Amino acid sequence: MTVLATAAAPSASCRDLSWAVARERAHAASAPLPARQVSLARAAGLTLAEVLRTPQPMPGFDTAAMDGYAAGPGAGPCRVRGVLRAGGAWTGGPLDAGEAVEISTGAPVPAGARVVIPLEEADRCGTLVWGPSLADGKHIRRAGEDAPAGSPLAPAGARIGPALLGLAAASGHDALPIRPRPRVRILVTGDELTHAGRPAPGQVRDALGPLLPPLVQALGGETTDVHHVPDRPTGSLATAVRTLPYYDADVTVVTGSTSVGATDQLRKLLADADARWVVDAVACRPGHPQLLAQLPDGHRVVGLPGNPYAASVAAHTLLAPLLAGLTGRPLPALPRIPLTGDIRTAPGRTRLIPVTWDGATAHPIGGHGPAFLQGAALADALAAVSPDWQPGQPAPLLLLTG
Repeated sequence: MTVLATAAAPSASCRDLSWAVARERAHAASAPLPARQVSLARAAGLTLAEVLRTPQPMPGFDTAAMDGYAAGPGAGPCRVRGVLRAGGAWTGGPLDAGEAVEISTGAPVPAGARVVIPLEEADRCGTLVWGPSLADGKHIRRAGEDAPAGSPLAPAGARIGPALLGLAAASGHDALPIRPRPRVRILVTGDELTHAGRPAPGQVRDALGPLLPPLVQALGGETTDVHHVPDRPTGSLATAVRTLPYYDADVTVVTGSTSVGATDQLRKLLADADARWVVDAVACRPGHPQLLAQLPDGHRVVGLPGNPYAASVAAHTLLAPLLAGLTGRPLPALPRIPLTGDIRTAPGRTRLIPVTWDGATAHPIGGHGPAFLQGAALADALAAVSPDWQPGQPAPLLLLTG
């Protein structure tokens, strides 16, 4: 990173943004990472970079949907000409009136077949078989009825889960165009932090070092490294940013050092680096002093408060949308669920509170002081309670994935 002589202060247009606008700004702050091809075995959890299309009709041929008898035209009974199992091919020519083939589910239906009579509905005596009157095409899956060749199966930006992998394989793909997981390095600041055992008086145990890497993973990124940076001497953070692995990451997350206290260095570092500010604090509680900036070379820096619950709120507010944008995913729409319970609003700020959700209503569970993670650890979601929220009204829920 090049440090320029002229400092760039954040403008009023990105200061104290509303919570909803901050999410939108973070999502729009980056273009998707370059696409690449990976095998199906390596694509799980990644994001499609292009529309997935089927190169062939699905199914690729007329297929028996039941075990039974593929019967030609006419009411029957039909003479059984042979047996056809899944994976086989019929070489006996089209079926004429009064002819049938014993057939297995998934086998190609011979030309001329009008229906498949299910085995459990068929009566057979020797080479003759008959069954109930069925509508033309019953129990036959016609070629291309699920998707004609060239049809879109999934949009760009879709998350690649187990079903999409199966769909891609079924349509004939061996590899997929994906957006890679954004690489995130984490700098945890603070002289008061200890990293093992019980903290001594005046110290606190680092919670964010263990918390953030799995959260980054759940949000679609991958952590390249975690470094602990002291507050003193002044300049320690700038030295860490310049000397620790930098070009191996797409995003740097800094915890602590985001406020304006004597030991908070991040804002001066960004100003000295002529960073472009995207978000300079969010009108929410907790997590107000969070920030997002972009360095001249395009690298993004996310600043999270040092208190663990506040940092978790900020990560879901800014880091989650940023990672979604880098992978080409849309900004997730949030379900709006009625809230019940003792909930207090904050004038001019959105409160983020941990809640449980029973499918109909959400309920606060407490344990969510800025430094206390019990509520978040037990919650299904974070409810975004706006300043004008009224008891019983719906509120957006951030579903917790990590």
